Amino acid sequence: MKIKRLITTLLLFIILLTTTSLGIDIEELNETPDTTESTTSETSSENTDKLNLYSEAAILVENKTGKVLYGKNAEEKMYPASTTKILTAILAIEKGNLTDNVAVSKEAISGIPSGYSSAYLSEGEIISVENLLKVLLVHSANDAANVLAEYISGSIDDFVDLMNEKAKELGCENTNFVTTNGIHDDDHYSTAYDLATITRYCMQNETFRKFVSIQKCTIPATNKSGTRKYNSTNEIIIPTSKYYYKYSTAGKTGFTTPAGNCLVSSAYKDDLELICVVLNSNKNDSNSRFVDTTTLFEYGYSNYSVKNIVNENDVITSIEIKNATKETKNLDLYCSESIPVLANNSSDLTSISPNISLNENISAPILQGDILGSVTYSVDGVDYTTNIIASHDVEKSYLLNYIIAIILVILILTLVLKLSSKKNNRKKKRYKTYIR
Repeated sequence: MKIKRLITTLLLFIILLTTTSLGIDIEELNETPDTTESTTSETSSENTDKLNLYSEAAILVENKTGKVLYGKNAEEKMYPASTTKILTAILAIEKGNLTDNVAVSKEAISGIPSGYSSAYLSEGEIISVENLLKVLLVHSANDAANVLAEYISGSIDDFVDLMNEKAKELGCENTNFVTTNGIHDDDHYSTAYDLATITRYCMQNETFRKFVSIQKCTIPATNKSGTRKYNSTNEIIIPTSKYYYKYSTAGKTGFTTPAGNCLVSSAYKDDLELICVVLNSNKNDSNSRFVDTTTLFEYGYSNYSVKNIVNENDVITSIEIKNATKETKNLDLYCSESIPVLANNSSDLTSISPNISLNENISAPILQGDILGSVTYSVDGVDYTTNIIASHDVEKSYLLNYIIAIILVILILTLVLKLSSKKNNRKKKRYKTYIR
């Protein structure tokens, strides 16, 4: 009996010592709570009836997200005129080499009708791809578009096929190109929405951005011509123009009698880049497209802005980590970076709840900064997502291992005691037999 008491006392002492030294208790084996919250999305409604645009179709979109801030007949098929050239330009940039020299063919320049803008390139003239792009986007030269088309695809028809393939790839469902430059054809059409989609794609390319923002250019003398100078047809980017818009960054004009006055343009202000498309503006006033574009940009910047819905290292939620020590088990989850969102100025961002998605089987050990899930905010129909990270190191608890070890020790000692007891009983029986 003395041995049993001694062993029992020893085991209790070991358990007490282990628990105290680790500073933990059984309650720290709690399950990680469910922190996923439902998302509340806000959708903005714009009153666009008061803009009184001259243009038959128009659209204003935020460049980064593609969110439509304003639309007027944006999905209606329209003639794009020379705004077509933005797709011609990006294909030439992507598939060509700016320093290549190109020989102008008779076929490239002979099909330009009288009255259409031209750089008056000559058959056999040698000119660089870079200079062709300049006269294409600055002067809106129709002959330059055909020369670039032959350079890229070998023929105008094959290049047009390439244009349509690219448009479909970008998701343009109501667009069909017949020419490289927008010279009128009844089957050559697009929409304000599709042109904005193409422009958003083009603006990802820094070379395109450079060319489409040029106000004037000089083309060096070639084997067929002396030096030539051209001014941009887009007055909204020219500081000396009456129609200059100070936040404008780029643009491409277009005009044919059936298409009316057209303009695709961009502007940047307060970390917000907008893309604007106006089609078939007042045919009798080429400046109406600039007026409409300025009206739309002002509408956008007056009603929308970029705000942080959450800042870097803000606490998104807190969780308890199973198998962690008592001192480190309570873990804050930080936002890994600030999330700037496009929001209507009337929107209350504080009322928008995050949708939190945690990794499966989160357990110690965890290092500070480890990615443990993601957080998503839905603002006016657009989702913004980033990672959530651990605020501090989480150390693994070995309590369970100690408990298992102690139980094993108890089982072993119990077995030893039983065996010892049986042995003693056998000795007692022998002793009694001997006494008798």
